Amino acid sequence: MNELWPGADRECILDAEYRDRIVRAHRERGRKALRAVEEGRVKRYLDFFVVVGRSDEYVVEADFCTCSDFVFRGCECWHILAVRIAEETGLFEPFDIWYQDTWKP
Repeated sequence: MNELWPGADRECILDAEYRDRIVRAHRERGRKALRAVEEGRVKRYLDFFVVVGRSDEYVVEADFCTCSDFVFRGCECWHILAVRIAEETGLFEPFDIWYQDTWKP
């Protein structure tokens, strides 16, 4: 597996070395993702991960995100990176409810 994402068999610690590897690999997107994880803006619901951005919440599932960057460019955004980091480190806020039940139009 990619050395940046060691996988479920090994838990990562969000130390300086891990942060540096993320920033070297992903530059500004890596910085934004790390900031979101460190600030507790990654939430895990029963159905989705949600990353709280500057102006909205973005649903992330596998390699898909609802943000405009992902929708228009079709490549990995910083929200997806934040979820990967959160999964690897365990640094997310768990919610024992369905995100879809929290959504209000």
